[in-house]
Order: sequence, then C-alpha cells, then structure tokens
Amino acid sequence: MTDRILRRPEVQNKTGLPTSTLYAMIAEGRFPRPVKIGKRAVGWLEGQVESWISECVASATPPLN
Repeated sequence: MTDRILRRPEVQNKTGLPTSTLYAMIAEGRFPRPVKIGKRAVGWLEGQVESWISECVASATPPLN
C-alpha cells in the first residue's frame, strides 16, 4: 500500500465517480474516508482507493469454475 495522498479530482478520475456520489458513498461507509491535510483540504490515501477499486472488480467478476 502506498502513502501517497490523492486529491478529489484524481480520486474521481481513478474511480469514475462524480463528487456527489463520492461523498454519498463516504457517508454510507461504502468508500474510504478522506484524511485532513490542511485547514480546508482533504485527500485520500492512494492505497485505500486502490483497494476499494480492487474489491469492486473482484465482486463484479464471477468466480471461475
């Protein structure tokens, strides 16, 4: 897992989620919470975002027989 911090536009680019959906999923506990990096700035840990993407792909892929 990497410690790089991603800002919202990059998270949206990686996930394809619009801002409103991103924050709704955070509120529902279905997406990693951002970390505070300044007085009015937040970011997401890249490793957590990548893990979330991997989980989505794994749950969408049917198991092989």
